[in-house]
Amino acid sequence: MAALAAGAQLVEDGRIHKFLRINETLQIKSVACVLHKTYRDTVVKRQIPKARDLAPLIRLRKPRFDRVQRRLDDAQTIDDLRRLARRRTPQAAFDYTDGAAEDEISLHRARQAFRDIEFHPTILRDVSTVRTDWQVLGAHVAMPFAIAPTGFTRLMHTEGELGGARVAAAAGIPFSLSTLGTASIEDVGTAAPQGRKWFQLYMWRDRDRSMALVRRAAEAGFDTLLATVDVPVAGARRRDVRNGMSIPPALTLRTVFDAALRPHWWFDLMTTEPLSFASLDRWSGTVSQYVDTMFDPSLTFDDLAWIKSQWPGKLVVKGIQTLADARAVVDLGVDGIVLSNHGGRQLDRAPVPFHLLPVVARELGAHTEILVDTGIMSGADIVAAVALGARCTLVGRAYLYGLMAGGEAGVRRAVEILSGQLTRTMKLLGVSCLEELSPKHVTQLRRLLPVAPPD
Repeated sequence: MAALAAGAQLVEDGRIHKFLRINETLQIKSVACVLHKTYRDTVVKRQIPKARDLAPLIRLRKPRFDRVQRRLDDAQTIDDLRRLARRRTPQAAFDYTDGAAEDEISLHRARQAFRDIEFHPTILRDVSTVRTDWQVLGAHVAMPFAIAPTGFTRLMHTEGELGGARVAAAAGIPFSLSTLGTASIEDVGTAAPQGRKWFQLYMWRDRDRSMALVRRAAEAGFDTLLATVDVPVAGARRRDVRNGMSIPPALTLRTVFDAALRPHWWFDLMTTEPLSFASLDRWSGTVSQYVDTMFDPSLTFDDLAWIKSQWPGKLVVKGIQTLADARAVVDLGVDGIVLSNHGGRQLDRAPVPFHLLPVVARELGAHTEILVDTGIMSGADIVAAVALGARCTLVGRAYLYGLMAGGEAGVRRAVEILSGQLTRTMKLLGVSCLEELSPKHVTQLRRLLPVAPPD
């Protein structure tokens, strides 16, 4: 109290800055008091906090005892899920998803293409409500992306395609089942009876077996056939070769040591249905050997027309990498095309699908629906693709990173992340629905330009 009295006396004596009035400041040179602190000649009054004052400022988070779910909730990007997936999954399985062909240049270029864009937002638009739904291939989708067809999926997590199909159905997006899927056509149909389901077809040397799969897909309620045309032979996937990737997984000293670090993954693998391609016969050997043995390198446009005549639903050709090929399949009367280099897993240094998108959309967008894949890792990537003419995008690795990170819950988190980014990007661009997106919203910034041919 003596210190406070002394401070008051200083004020009364007028010992303040000569340019300020007494009633405008309490600028005191020094006051010695435990509950006061002088900062640049200003007295800051301190007081002991009371519980009732702190309560509105502090909110205790509820304890989260599920460690996997806690990590999924904390993941903010697909890259976050990728890091979780890498920790939880043996190297051979992770590399099968994460890797690409040869030097993996195609994959790196595809991802870089989405980074090398510039958005052009518009301002003062009402984006209080944003719609992300529209029609794709004759039916409704809640968002302009679908889960891409992926092989060997139960190797990533035992919930595999069934978990992915359930999440996709709940989210209102299509789920694509691969010919090399590890869940049967019928089981996927049962897991997601109300969801949109697409079947991806590799054409085999044995045409009767190929068409038997097509008939099963139609009977199980699949509405779209994705005919993949970019796999005459298997790409050189070096990570798989180095890891001894085979069907079923081969146990080596390296894989046993890797398993010791991830016992939950191996426990799930060993205590569930043996891993195999559910739509095909069992196979003992590497994935690339299987592809080279079964798939038909003599496939032509005539075969594509024949497939179209056999399938009652929508037909989409996947693996288009040039404008000329896009035009040729559209002339056959297909319902859609997927600009794709197979996720960089076939021909390395192949064209970047996202770079090809604007010219194909400009030339053929009025005649067919255009889908695009490879390199998509965020909702902003999806927005950019739609703005440049894509009707839908396919996400493969993003989905599998979620699956490896936490099974079905991880897939759900991946879809939530993409959905949130999609909506936020649209709002920041000033668009309230997908129809408002156009090339004026995106500029592609190219790092690599073609070298002019010699005269």
